[in-house]
Amino acid sequence: MSLSLADILAAARTIRDLAVRTPLVPSPHLARLAGHDFLVKLENTQPIGAFKLRGAANAILNLPADVGGVTCCSTGNHGRGVAYAARARGMKAVICMSALVPQAKIDGIRALGAEVRIVGRSQDDALAESRRIAEEDGLVEISPFDDPLVIAGQGTIGLELMQDRPDLDMVLVPLSGGGLAAGVALAVKTIQPSVRVIGVSMDRGAAMDASIRAGRPVEVEEVASLADSLGGGIGLDNRLSFPLCRDLLDDVVLVTEDEIYRALQTLFYEDRMVAEGACVVGIAALQAGKLPVPKGPIATIITGRNVDMTVFHRIMAGQDVSLGDLTLKGQAYGA
Repeated sequence: MSLSLADILAAARTIRDLAVRTPLVPSPHLARLAGHDFLVKLENTQPIGAFKLRGAANAILNLPADVGGVTCCSTGNHGRGVAYAARARGMKAVICMSALVPQAKIDGIRALGAEVRIVGRSQDDALAESRRIAEEDGLVEISPFDDPLVIAGQGTIGLELMQDRPDLDMVLVPLSGGGLAAGVALAVKTIQPSVRVIGVSMDRGAAMDASIRAGRPVEVEEVASLADSLGGGIGLDNRLSFPLCRDLLDDVVLVTEDEIYRALQTLFYEDRMVAEGACVVGIAALQAGKLPVPKGPIATIITGRNVDMTVFHRIMAGQDVSLGDLTLKGQAYGA
């Protein structure tokens, strides 16, 4: 199964009435750090507060009219996208999630009328339940990342980036199961092969990074993270997102929880934006000096705003934050 720019262009036409074309805005503070224009793509302005609406909408709007309902596993935002798109089509939606998913994301999905099932303590547990429901109840499973229509939908972000700033030198993409990174890289590299596309993830439980290094999909231990949206495996039977990320990404960079903590503060205090930890991994990589030397403008994707506000408030106040067995020592911004 192959994907092309034509699939992404088709997705853009399909989702245009459900997902919005999001702004690409400059960050003067980050530009000073980078030495070049630094732009942020505001997917947190989507109706569900996250980019996942694009892929979910493309998959669900392409389903036959006689489909009775859909199911998926999710760390939060994909489930919200599936619930939103299913409601728009009048379909039943069952979202399977692990106990690691923040309550704010669970509540947001239920508010859209979907049924939520909490299963196990990993994305793999939630995936197994979603597949069981699909088989036993006759629902269509919508993969969060390993589906051609989902990848094409996410790829519309890359299309918009190149339309708005064809002079980009580097695109920083939060990396989890790889649907976003695969779609964005496919669009960007097809339009302008010289643009460097860098996947960025947390340094604990980064499944796609471990899989690329191993040369095949592998399992990782899922742990609590400020970048909770990047948690979970990529599936040992991964057909699409793994080979696309392996072949198209120029590099993968990992950042620590402390670096994510500081990047959340930077985005809020310098650009006045509320975002999830997963959104700021590109900013964290820039601040930590982990990126290749830029030769021109850089863009990163602010993937969502559906953050646990209790944790967010603690970070903005420079307080300690507990992540399972890890405690992040607080630090006031600029101290």
